[in-house]
Amino acid sequence: MSTEFIIGLAGQAVYLVLEVSAPMLALGLIVGLIVSVFQATTQIQEQTLAFVPKIVAVLLALLLFGQWIITKLADFTSQILGNLHMYIG
Repeated sequence: MSTEFIIGLAGQAVYLVLEVSAPMLALGLIVGLIVSVFQATTQIQEQTLAFVPKIVAVLLALLLFGQWIITKLADFTSQILGNLHMYIG
């Protein structure tokens, strides 16, 4: 195994992590923006109003995209384990 191969494999892993976490992060960002605008217009500065909707949105995104996330992670894992003989030695 060369250094370039290890760096490429680590790059694929980091890209996969970014790809599977993007839907949850994007939905949390959108809900956070909506809640912030609502708080600014109504001048309600309640702490739980900022966190609870974001947590619920991320959980809903996890439920919606969970199967896709597991499929992507399982494919990457099977690719790694299927080519394990190339990585050893």
